Amino acid sequence: MLSQDRIRELVALVAEPGPNAETAWQELKTLGADVVPLLAEAFPKTRKWQGRVAIVFHCVRFARGNRAAFDLGLSALRDKSYMVRYRACGLLAYALDDAALPALNSLLAHADSRTIEDAAAAIAAIEAQNHHLFIDRAGSGRSFWVVNPEDQPR
Repeated sequence: MLSQDRIRELVALVAEPGPNAETAWQELKTLGADVVPLLAEAFPKTRKWQGRVAIVFHCVRFARGNRAAFDLGLSALRDKSYMVRYRACGLLAYALDDAALPALNSLLAHADSRTIEDAAAAIAAIEAQNHHLFIDRAGSGRSFWVVNPEDQPR
């Protein structure tokens, strides 16, 4: 059982890019979905884009049915960093929740063409209820995005 102090220390390490971030995540992930609110709380306080990317990335696996992860994805769509917005689009694509469509549609007029492409891919994935389409943008059926074990193609 991790103490609250240890949890805060680990969240800070995950949010700070460096050699200890992955080791910290290995310890934190034992909390399961309970880690999501802690990461979401750290997100707006994280100064470096790499740390914000890591926070969103680690929340993707919990995006389905976890409101804190979903809300983090929506918030991260407005980040100044392209990579954070990319991870946010991915999180929302993985969530497969129609409630993300208005926010994703608003990105279709973004100044960054990569963000437009990412938002369009997330929209396509949600509309088809197939998160693999976020990665398989051509719809070839040969590229898969395995986040959780149940995502393995059959």
